Amino acid sequence: MQPRLLFLFLDGVGIGPDDPENNPLANAHMPNLMGLLEGHRLVGNAIPTHTARATLLALDANLGVPGTPQSATGQATLLTGHNVAAEIGYHYGPKPNGVIAQALRSGTIFHTLSRLAKRVVFLNAYPPAYFAAIESGRRLHSAVPMAALSAGLQLMTASDLNAGRALAADFTGQGWRDRLNLHETPTLSPVEAGRRLAQLSTQHDFAFFEYWLTDYAGHGREMNQACTLLGTLDLMLGGLLAEWDDAEGLILISSDHGNLEDLSVRGHTSNPVPILVVGASPLRDQFVTGLVDISDIAPAVQRLLALP
Repeated sequence: MQPRLLFLFLDGVGIGPDDPENNPLANAHMPNLMGLLEGHRLVGNAIPTHTARATLLALDANLGVPGTPQSATGQATLLTGHNVAAEIGYHYGPKPNGVIAQALRSGTIFHTLSRLAKRVVFLNAYPPAYFAAIESGRRLHSAVPMAALSAGLQLMTASDLNAGRALAADFTGQGWRDRLNLHETPTLSPVEAGRRLAQLSTQHDFAFFEYWLTDYAGHGREMNQACTLLGTLDLMLGGLLAEWDDAEGLILISSDHGNLEDLSVRGHTSNPVPILVVGASPLRDQFVTGLVDISDIAPAVQRLLALP
């Protein structure tokens, strides 16, 4: 049976020290994640962790380039498998500039898998105001939607969210009601959202979801808010893990650069980022073999999904 893969991308999550005063990942109540990792947290002293269901490693996000890693080059590297920061000579973000946009348009995992006739989906729903801002020029696409669109994928809309074909950026849809005044938006509990993410993924060979709120929480530098956000993420993970069939494929969770793991500093960090892979062995073991930095992820995805 052809394996499938869900890539849950967490923006701005690095591997930091076990420091509850500054690292929300060392502080937040995350029983589902800790259960998956057999008591370990997503912190430096847990690297590496191998359990019956998961493998946790750390990947270099600095890519041999001076300066602090940024979103556009980091995400472009994740999606293309090329060290985009090294190719252009600097880290850049948050939105792609012209040269990074060209890298995203010339070939990402979305492009490659689509050409291999794989079923590929980007599961984030975008509200009407997003499309209006793009159309007016007031807003630019970030790296992930730019890559998806250039590969011929359609961005999910409010209609897709309402029909249960996509998920809101906060998983639950409550933010669409509270912040966007879209009061007819259906809402899910975090656990229900995790189950839906698993169910939608079963219809595709490769599913991608971008959770950018973690990076926002890192920039906010408010411990209680960050821990609340991580609690929601953990509940969603609980629903996802309960619904996921490990025998059918892998869940991949990773990031583009550090930020959330150290609220004592402003902006991003140079810490490594996690790669957490959930699924059955030996498929999981084969996937993580040889992973060193974030440019290794896209080739590993392609190897997994191109297997006969």
